[in-house]
Amino acid sequence: MNKILSILFIFFLSFGLNAQEIEIDSLKVEGWKKSGITSFIVNQTAFSNWISGGENSVAATLTVDYNVNYYKNGWSWDTKMIGSFGINKNSDSKYFKKIDDRIEINSLIGKKFIEKFSFSSFLNFKTQFAKGYKYSNPSDDVEIKEETTRFLSPAYLQLGVGVYWKEDNSLWVNMAPITGRLILASKKFTDNLAEGEEYFGVPQGEISRFELGASLSAYYKFEVVENVQLEQRINLYSDYLETPENIDVDYTISAFMKVNDYLSTNLIIQLLYDDNAIKRIQLREVFGLSINLNLLELPTFK
Repeated sequence: MNKILSILFIFFLSFGLNAQEIEIDSLKVEGWKKSGITSFIVNQTAFSNWISGGENSVAATLTVDYNVNYYKNGWSWDTKMIGSFGINKNSDSKYFKKIDDRIEINSLIGKKFIEKFSFSSFLNFKTQFAKGYKYSNPSDDVEIKEETTRFLSPAYLQLGVGVYWKEDNSLWVNMAPITGRLILASKKFTDNLAEGEEYFGVPQGEISRFELGASLSAYYKFEVVENVQLEQRINLYSDYLETPENIDVDYTISAFMKVNDYLSTNLIIQLLYDDNAIKRIQLREVFGLSINLNLLELPTFK
């Protein structure tokens, strides 16, 4: 719980320190607004006769991150779609290994009842593109892999109702005290579980698990200095039906430093805590040069 509170403190502290950077939507433009970016991040290291040692490697990640926003007569509909897949290859491994793999859709509908506050209903869906493996080395010259995840296994579907506070498209908080969550899994992973064992919370021989709880999600994006943007997203969930004190956390902080219209350096740090998956904090970090392309604003050539 202390770790969760620390994450929340960092999120809202950065809001307090940089609130002056926000452009407030005092007059909303009705209709549709679309934005986003497609980025390709590459990392590479190579060594030849390097006395201190080193391992040749190459890694690449393709990310599509788009937003669709609609506003009219007090009704708002905000949707964010994220798809990301990355692999790397080290010289001492015979396998290409994933460094990122996620599909996420967040969609929220709100009806304003007072300034900046709306009644809301939201949908959140998460899964992955490809199979995931656990790797082991029984000997120096042998590497084996065991499948642990795949598309729709696990998959998370959340539906909830609550209250939505929105400053603008760069800063909002949604609180949903009534949230249902469905966790899906393939029987390939649950049929062979031992008695009492679970796969991402799904019990032996089952393909799903239903939870009823509360959720909180927030988003904040601002410019730290010129051409340097910081984006933060956090999702919290507590299950009323079982151990409500164990709060699931998904926190991502992304920093983007623009080189020009097509190149930037990106740093992405993601923290996960879900005791149905593993009773420890999961950490993912990606840093590299990104080639950016806005598919909504492709240049035309004559």
